[in-house]
Amino acid sequence: MSTEQKVEVNLEEINIKKRRLEVIKQELKSEFIGIDYIIDELINYIQIWYLMPDVLVRPIVVNLWGMTGVGKTDLIRRLVSKLEYQDRFVEVELSHGENYWYTSVASIFESNCINDGKPAIVLFDEIQRFYTIDPEGKVVTNTRSQDFWELLSDGRLSKKDNKESIDEYMQRYMHSSTQRQKRKNKPVDDDVADDDDDLVGLWEAYNLKKTFVLNESVHEIAEMKEDDMLKIMQQKRDKKTVFEPINHAKTLIIISGNLDEAYSMADEAGETDVDADIFRAFTEKITIIDIKKALSRKFKPEQVARFGNIHLIYRSLKKQDFNALIDLEVRKIQERNIEHFGLKTTVTDAVKQLVYQNGVFPVQGVRPVFSSIVDVVEANLSSVIFEALVESAEEITLDYNFVEKELIATWGETSEKRIPYIGKVDLIRQNNLPDMIANISVHESGHAVAYSLLLGVAPLQLKSRVASSYAGGFSFPHQIHMSEQNVLKKIKIYLAGGLAESLIFGEENVTIAQSFDREDAAGLVMEYIRKFGFDRNFASYYMSSAEYSMDMTVTDWPIEKMMKNLEQETQELLVQNKDYLVALSKVLFQKGSLKPEEVVEIAQKFGHTLKIHNENHLIIAPYQDTLDQQS
Repeated sequence: MSTEQKVEVNLEEINIKKRRLEVIKQELKSEFIGIDYIIDELINYIQIWYLMPDVLVRPIVVNLWGMTGVGKTDLIRRLVSKLEYQDRFVEVELSHGENYWYTSVASIFESNCINDGKPAIVLFDEIQRFYTIDPEGKVVTNTRSQDFWELLSDGRLSKKDNKESIDEYMQRYMHSSTQRQKRKNKPVDDDVADDDDDLVGLWEAYNLKKTFVLNESVHEIAEMKEDDMLKIMQQKRDKKTVFEPINHAKTLIIISGNLDEAYSMADEAGETDVDADIFRAFTEKITIIDIKKALSRKFKPEQVARFGNIHLIYRSLKKQDFNALIDLEVRKIQERNIEHFGLKTTVTDAVKQLVYQNGVFPVQGVRPVFSSIVDVVEANLSSVIFEALVESAEEITLDYNFVEKELIATWGETSEKRIPYIGKVDLIRQNNLPDMIANISVHESGHAVAYSLLLGVAPLQLKSRVASSYAGGFSFPHQIHMSEQNVLKKIKIYLAGGLAESLIFGEENVTIAQSFDREDAAGLVMEYIRKFGFDRNFASYYMSSAEYSMDMTVTDWPIEKMMKNLEQETQELLVQNKDYLVALSKVLFQKGSLKPEEVVEIAQKFGHTLKIHNENHLIIAPYQDTLDQQS
C-alpha cells in the first residue's frame, strides 16, 4: 500500500490562479519591450509551481541567459511583485570571495526564513561568477555554498549544523533544569517550582523554531517554560525528523547569468554603429547546445547537467524594439508633465532619432537608452518648462535640427528657445578627420568589393564613420559555411582591404590596419593546410600536440606560397574592378554608412548584379540540388 499523502485539488482555486497568471503575463508584456517570447516561456514553465506546488517532487529550475542590460533581473523582480511573493523571495549572488558573509545556501535561506519547505522563489543571479573552472580550464577549489549543487540535484538541503546545535540546546536546557532542582530541592513538576520556572524568551524562541522546525509561532515559544521546551526538544530528537534535509520541491529556482562564450558578438568593436537587426539575427541562432557548451567552460560536466534543460535564451533587441522603448519612455515623460504641471509635451521624431543614434548599443541592452533619454529629453526639457509655465503655456514642443545641431523648444504663439546640442556619440563620429575617413572608406570598400564579387551578395552593412576615439570602420558579412571554396574566398576578402589601400593610395601609404586582416587570413591559410586537409599535398593533421604532433615547419613554405598566390589573385580582382572600388569608396566617404540596397545600386552601374539577403542568411553551396542530380 502506498504511504504517499493524497494531494487535495481545489479546481476553483486553480482556475482563479490560472486567470491571474494570464493577467500577469499580459502586464509584463506591456512593461517590457521585445521579450514577449521570454515572458511566454517563463509563465508556461512556472505554471505547475504556481497552480499546484504540492504535486512537485523536485523544484522547478528555470535558467535565464542573455547579454547585460536585457532585463533578466528586473523581469523576475516584477514577476515576484505581481505574484505577491515578496516575503518569500530572496536574491542570491554566490561568490568565491573570503569576505562573503554566508558559507552555505542553507544559511542564506535560513536568514531569509524560506528554509522551511514551503513555496518560495529564489533567484541565483550572475551565476557565471560562481565558476568552478577557470579560463585556463583548471578546477577552482571553493568550499563555500557547495550545497547549491545539492539543491539543484534533488531539491534538498541537508542540516549539517543541526546536530551540533541540537546537542548544545539539549545540554544547556538539561543543565538549567538540574540547577533549578538543586536550588529548590523539589521535584521539577512541583507547583511552586512551576511558578518560578524561567521562560524561553524571544531571542531564544527565534533560534529554537528554526533549529527544531517547530510549528508554534515565535511568540508562543517565547512564552513557554524552559522545562516544557526541553520535553518538546526530546520528542523532536527522538523522532529523528529534525535531522532530515529540508525538501525544497516547492521552491521555484531561477538561475540568471551572462554567458559571453555563447554571445560571441558581445565584445564587437563599434557596436553602436552595427545595425541592431544584425545582432538580433546572430543571437537568434544561439541554441541550448551553445548554452551548454558555454557552461561547460565554467562548470564541471556533472554541474552543467544539474542546471537542467529549461533554458530561456534572450536575443538582442531589434531596431523596432529600441524605437518602441524610446516611444514608451517618452510617453512616461509626457504623462508626468501632464500630471505635475498640466503641460502637454510633444517630442518630435527627430528628437527620438537623436536618442536612438546616441543611445542604442545593441549588445548593451536598454540601460544606455535610458541614459540618453535623460540626457537628450529630460535634462533639456527641464530647462525650458519653467519658462513655459511662467508664460502660462499649456503645450510645449521639443524638436531637433540635425543641420544646425540644435534642440528647439517652442511654446505659446511665439516663444522659442534654441539649445546647441550634439549627442555624445555623434560628437565622436564627427571628430574623425576627413583624410582618415577617406582611408577607411577605401579599406572597407576593398573588403566589400571582394565580398560582393566573390559571393554575389551585398554585405549587410558598410561603415566608415563609427563612434570610436580611434577612427575605424567595418564591412559586416553574413554567416559563411566553411567549405574549401568559401575558405579561399574568405581569405581573399580579408586581404582585399590592405590591397585596396595600396591600389588607390600607393604602397608607401598603406596603413597598419591591414595587419589585423592579414593575421586572420594567415590563420585561415594555416588551418586550410594543417587542420582542414584541403591541400592535397598534406594528408596528415599538423595541429595535434604531445605524442601525435607533426613537424609544422614542413608546412611553412606552402603556407607562405599560398598566401602570396591568393594575394596576387585578389590584387588582380581589384585592378580589374578599380572603377567599382573607387565609386563605392567615394559614396561611402560622403555618407559614412551604406545599406545593402545602396551597394547593389552602385555595383549595377559597373555591370555587377548582387543579391540582397537578410541577417539570417547562410552562404552555402547548393548541396541538396547537387545530391538530387546524382543518379
